[in-house]
Amino acid sequence: MPQHSPQQAPHQALVVRLADLPADSPMALLTRRRLIGQKMMVSDIQLKRGFKVATHSHENEQISIVLSGRLQFTLGADGQPGREVHVVEGGGAILLPSHLPHAAEALDDVHVLDLFAPPSQGTGIDQRR
Repeated sequence: MPQHSPQQAPHQALVVRLADLPADSPMALLTRRRLIGQKMMVSDIQLKRGFKVATHSHENEQISIVLSGRLQFTLGADGQPGREVHVVEGGGAILLPSHLPHAAEALDDVHVLDLFAPPSQGTGIDQRR
């Protein structure tokens, strides 16, 4: 997997400033910086109001911590009964289990930290839709 983080020596801590990590924009209205470890990764993401990611799922367990703004999550497969909608505001978080179908929409400009375990190159925002 290509690294988006500075190289870390085995068994040594790595100290970085998130703002100093390289940024990418895999989708419109989104900018992301990632710190990737051996067993987890964190994505520091800025979303513009109106950003949407279609329903998707992935092997990774995901925790999204909304630092500012409001991020709406829709849980469950498209067209299936019982879909749930949750709006997570600044200071809130949501834990998404592995393989749970979910979609997201930024109701405001949003700053969110996404934690993924295990790390992977592809998540829902890496799938251009």
